[in-house]
Amino acid sequence: METVRLAYGETGLDLRVDPAVTTVVTPRHHQATEPPRDVLRRALRSPVAGPPLRERVRRGQTVAISACDGTRPQPRELMIPAILEELDGLVDLDDVVVLVATGTHRGNSDAELRRMFGDDVVDSVRIVNHDARDPGSLTWVGELGAGVPVWLNSEWLNADVRITTGFVEPHFFAGFSGGPKLVAPGLAALETVLVLHDARRIGHPRAAWGIIEGNPVHDDVRAIAAATGVTFGFDVVLNQDKQVVAAFGGDLLAMHAEAVRTAREIAMRPVPHRFDVVVTTNSGYPLDQNLYQAVKGMSAAYQVVAPGGTIVCAAECRDGFPDHGSYREVLASADSPAALLAEISARTATVPDQWQVQIQARIQAECRVVMHTSYLSEAELASAHLSQTDDVSATVAQALAAAGPGARLCVLPEGPQTIPYVQGG
Repeated sequence: METVRLAYGETGLDLRVDPAVTTVVTPRHHQATEPPRDVLRRALRSPVAGPPLRERVRRGQTVAISACDGTRPQPRELMIPAILEELDGLVDLDDVVVLVATGTHRGNSDAELRRMFGDDVVDSVRIVNHDARDPGSLTWVGELGAGVPVWLNSEWLNADVRITTGFVEPHFFAGFSGGPKLVAPGLAALETVLVLHDARRIGHPRAAWGIIEGNPVHDDVRAIAAATGVTFGFDVVLNQDKQVVAAFGGDLLAMHAEAVRTAREIAMRPVPHRFDVVVTTNSGYPLDQNLYQAVKGMSAAYQVVAPGGTIVCAAECRDGFPDHGSYREVLASADSPAALLAEISARTATVPDQWQVQIQARIQAECRVVMHTSYLSEAELASAHLSQTDDVSATVAQALAAAGPGARLCVLPEGPQTIPYVQGG
C-alpha cells in the first residue's frame, strides 16, 4: 500500500491506496522560478494586448479594482500592491476602491479582508464587499448577451478606470475562472446572476469544465464585460502550491484567452478510461470551506467516474453548507436527486443557488457520493442526500471490493485544481 496526501483544510489528509489499481492525477508541476513581484510587474508593463496599465490612466482619475472573494486562493496581497505601485504618482489612494467580487456569496469580514489583502492594503485603500442584493448599490445597464438583464455595482460603473484581477483555472460550468467573471457574476445583481445561472444554461452540454466558446454561461459573461467596459485585465495562473507561475495583463478578453491557454496546459489531464471509484477533494482551504464549494470537487470526479460508480469527496466544510444563501434550502426541497432535477427543470424562475444543486443532483442521480468532512454531521449530510465516512481509506477499499475484480481507482488529491478527462471520450 502507498500513501497519497489529499488537500484537506489547512493540514491535509492521508489516503492509503493499492498502487496496482490506482491512477493519481495531479497538476503538471510548474516551478515558480521568479519572484512573483517581477512576474506581476512584467504583466502590467508588457501586456498581452494593448498599452501598459500606466499608459491607460490619467492623473486624477478614479480607479475601481475588482478582486476575488475569500473562497478563492487569488494572491490578492501580491496583485493589488503591484497595481498600486504601478499607479503611484498618477492616482491618489483616496480615489481607489477595491471591490470584492462576491457574486451572491457573503461579504468578507475585516479579519478576513486583512488575511486576503494584507494590513497595508486594508489600511491604505477603501475595500467594499459587493452586495448583489442591495438595489441601492447597483445600476441598471440594460439587456445584454442572450437576454440577460444586467445591473452592476455602481462604484464599478462610476469609476474612470476599471481593473479586473483574478486567477484562471478550469470552472465546472463557466469553462474557466478569472477574466470577465470578475465583472459578472462577480459585481452583478442577484437578478443578473439568476439568469446567467438558469437551468437552461447550466444544463447545456457545453456549460462544462474547460469550454468557453459556445458555452452559454461564458458567452454571456464575455458579452457583459465587453459591453460595459474594462480598462485593464490582470490574471494569474497558480501551481498546486498556490504560487504564481504566470501573470497576464492587458485588454480583458485577449489577456484572458492567453491565461486560459496556460491554465489548460497545467490543470487539465487526460486519462485512458473511466474508474469505478474516484476520490476527490476541493483543493483544501480556502476552497473547501463549505459543501456548496465542494460540488466543484464532485464535478471534477464526475468527469471520469464510471456510470453507477462511487465518488468519495474530502472537504473540511468549516463554514457548513453554508447557512447563508439558498443552497441548503433548495437541497432539502425534494426527497431525491432525481426529484430535485425534475423540480429545477420545471421552474419558470431561477431560485438562488439552484445551479449548484442542479449540478450536484445530476452527479448524485448517476453515481454514489460519499463525503468526508470535519464540521457537518451525518444527519446534515443526509438532508443533502449524501452519506459520510470517517475513514476515507476504508470506504475506498469497500467500494472497490463491491465493484468486483478489476475495479480501478482514480485519486484527485488537489480536486478541481486538476480536471481529468477521458482521452478520446
